[in-house]
Amino acid sequence: MDALIRYAAGVEYLGSGFSGWQGLRGRRTVQGELERALSAVAAHALVATAAGRTDAGVHAVQQVIHFDSPAPRSEYAWLLGANTHLPPDLSLRWIRPVRAEFHARYSAVRRHYRYVIHNHRARSALLRQRVGWWPQPLDADAMHAAARCLLGEQDFSAFRDAECQSPTPMRRLDRIEVRRRGDFVVIDISGNAFLHHMVRNITGTLALVGLGKRPVEWVAEVLASRDRRRAGMTAPADGLYFVGPEYPAEFALPAPPQPWFPA
Repeated sequence: MDALIRYAAGVEYLGSGFSGWQGLRGRRTVQGELERALSAVAAHALVATAAGRTDAGVHAVQQVIHFDSPAPRSEYAWLLGANTHLPPDLSLRWIRPVRAEFHARYSAVRRHYRYVIHNHRARSALLRQRVGWWPQPLDADAMHAAARCLLGEQDFSAFRDAECQSPTPMRRLDRIEVRRRGDFVVIDISGNAFLHHMVRNITGTLALVGLGKRPVEWVAEVLASRDRRRAGMTAPADGLYFVGPEYPAEFALPAPPQPWFPA
């Protein structure tokens, strides 16, 4: 039998039609569809491991996975073959062999997310399930100022879902920016790792500042409280994009792309 080869792959998907990443019997999931397609190409069952487990409705610009297979296939054969078997809302963008010690989740040193708010009085039919919709005007500059207190390594218990399984609420945010692009308010956030619903809870909290319902200083008070009940709502999954993970240069993998939406 041929030796196992570990592969890394970049995956793009619209999350609206999936019950999240993780495979669930009887549910349409990203993991389930990917494993079905890749197993067809490999001619044997295989397991795909992801950099991050996205929730139902959350999209990915460049999710990264790894899997092992002894099947003698070229990169092109894997890519073309898998995409032939994948549905239109899920696509392999690149694939390459990596060292055996590479792990899609544990080798990542940073993860990047984007939340897109459509800030318009009327909902958009074309943007359905692609954005979070806020009909009231948002002050993006105030939201950006309020977000600055979240940078660095801190206890993010106030932005953690009750069902989060992480053993620690400590996370490090390296970047958080809020800016307006026409009718859109875009939140870009990067860090070493994220708690369950953390980005969506931060978004819902910053939105209260943007609406003028809370002062800029209030977000720091919420963070210090470590109390989820003090924070804002969990923003809809529709507007969240997992831009991708970042890995040490030694693995020579593509960096997370610059998101094109909104232009």
